[in-house]
Amino acid sequence: MNRPTLQDLSHACRQREPGHPVDPIFIQRWSPRAFQPTTLPREHLQTILEAARWAPSAYNIQPWRFIYSLRGDEHWSVFLDLLDPFNRDWACNASALVFIVSDTLVPSPDGTAERPSQTHSFDTGAAWAQLALQATALGYQAHAMAGILFQEATRRLSIPERYQVQIAVAIGSQASPATLPGALRERERPSSRLPLETISFGGEFQSLPET
Repeated sequence: MNRPTLQDLSHACRQREPGHPVDPIFIQRWSPRAFQPTTLPREHLQTILEAARWAPSAYNIQPWRFIYSLRGDEHWSVFLDLLDPFNRDWACNASALVFIVSDTLVPSPDGTAERPSQTHSFDTGAAWAQLALQATALGYQAHAMAGILFQEATRRLSIPERYQVQIAVAIGSQASPATLPGALRERERPSSRLPLETISFGGEFQSLPET
């Protein structure tokens, strides 16, 4: 297998310097597309999903649900078919695919009618973040994809109407960028972030100056 070299990683991380002290895991986590086509131990996936399970949510409703396939199992081809062609071309080398869905209704404890949730997407995003960080802590990477067939996923994965498909995630061991086609190879590096002072405001919102 082509593993990333120290040169690959050092070059990729040059623009990943935090402006303020943070735990290194936040910088180490990113979204590569080059994966090694190897199996992922089920217990590792369970640990990754367990971390997601402990995310915070409004009223502790925990609206997230995870539907997964491990590489080579009987569901793998179906999960790949639910990605758009661009994502399918590289995610086929991942070790696991996870579709994350959220409950759009707030359960009623007293038997009255359920009501729409205002925070199900936000809360489920928190679960995704914890999933990605736990994958990084175990030596893997996770890449979330919005390029999926949403309606087809709802049908083929037997997702009830009240649940909304949010994202699909590829999880696996990172491979060398050399394993990707030329166009993707050039893009295979961790992205930078906007400076904190451009997104964090004291007292009231401030628009960015026009360029």
